[in-house]
Amino acid sequence: MDCCAPSNNTEAVKTKCPFCGEKGKNVQLLTLKSLLKASTLETIESENFYAFCSNPACSIVYFSGNHSQTFVENDLKVPVYQKNQSADVPVCYCFDWTRERLLQAVGTDQKPADQIKSHVQSGRCGCEVNNPQGTCCLGNVNAFVRSLKKI
Repeated sequence: MDCCAPSNNTEAVKTKCPFCGEKGKNVQLLTLKSLLKASTLETIESENFYAFCSNPACSIVYFSGNHSQTFVENDLKVPVYQKNQSADVPVCYCFDWTRERLLQAVGTDQKPADQIKSHVQSGRCGCEVNNPQGTCCLGNVNAFVRSLKKI
């Protein structure tokens, strides 16, 4: 299945983050299994569903639907774009487009989103196992590039 194709799973999480109150977004268990550190993975409650909190001001990355578990960035193998403002944090996890690399590309009139789209169309992306939000990174890439053009 193409990780960047529209999902048939339209069931929205009705659970809000227990820390900040923002509505969470469903994340496949596969995403957590791929990105949580081994010591944290050992504690996962596989019968639960999990959600991603995208609020940059909130320390919670994932929370369970019943709020029995929360995971923070230090529980993951990778930094989380929405939670970490460092220049070397990936915006596109599959093809390692960091904020810094995107900034350089835009400065030299490259079109990183077009390059990423080409990879996606060739079936090379794996956002569900690489991106902490568990979905396609292109929205984040496009939003970040737009923000650069406003500067």
